[in-house]
Amino acid sequence: MTGPITAGVDGTDESLAALAWAAREAVRRDRPLRVVHAWKHGLHPAPEAADRDAQRAWVAEAVERAAATVTERHPGLAVTTDVLEGHPVETLLAAAADAELLVLGSRGHGPVVGFLLGSVGQQVIAEAARPVVLVRAGDKPSAEVAGHEIVVGQQGDPDDSAAALRFAFATAAARGASVRVVRAWQLPPVFAYSPGSLRLLDEAGGLEPFEKKALDDAVRPWRERFPDVHVVEHVEMGSAGQVLLSVAGRAQLMVVGRRAHRTAVGARIGSVAHGVLHHAGCPVAVVPHD
Repeated sequence: MTGPITAGVDGTDESLAALAWAAREAVRRDRPLRVVHAWKHGLHPAPEAADRDAQRAWVAEAVERAAATVTERHPGLAVTTDVLEGHPVETLLAAAADAELLVLGSRGHGPVVGFLLGSVGQQVIAEAARPVVLVRAGDKPSAEVAGHEIVVGQQGDPDDSAAALRFAFATAAARGASVRVVRAWQLPPVFAYSPGSLRLLDEAGGLEPFEKKALDDAVRPWRERFPDVHVVEHVEMGSAGQVLLSVAGRAQLMVVGRRAHRTAVGARIGSVAHGVLHHAGCPVAVVPHD
């Protein structure tokens, strides 16, 4: 995919931080930047925007002002702006479909605090066909030049995390950063053992060596494809979310895979992605499975 880096903005501090992050990433990847606002008449009251057309013009001017903040910092960056009328979820999903990645703002920590667009943001993350990056208002570019790592979660067979690993290694290559690939493991229940799994464990020399070999098998193709990227393979016993968050302090970006779960009330992201999004202080990229 060679589309633009697309940032969704709504005037909040979180979305402006997301815009700044997206601009830096566009420069690194040599991609244009697209700034998108999902607009509905009546949602932006202002004295000078009494009727529909005047209100839309007022919103468009605000988006242009936001875009100007990054063109001043990156004068060679190609930037376009769009005020797109429609439901925010459909609008942002359509914008993501045409992008290399979509960047949005994210609010606060804890299970009660929502994303920049609340349930809209969560639905976009769950349904987007392209990676979605969430950025907090306090994000600073200093972490990107301070030797911090790209941290990515790996689980299951090599194919299960291929999309997340590809994104993490490509991002690290563009930044000159190292990658820490994290695989968490837990003791399976007794009934999960089968003759085949017992044989594989015996050949590997036990559970932890088995997990280390599984991680090495998953990472090997990406080491070969990105030979200049330094890689740390991290295997630790514990839940995937807890292990990832335990190394979040050394990350300039966390990358997690996403397999959407369908429920009666729509798509939902998995518990690992959900936990990392709420509690990691650094930007988080959620990458849909291939």
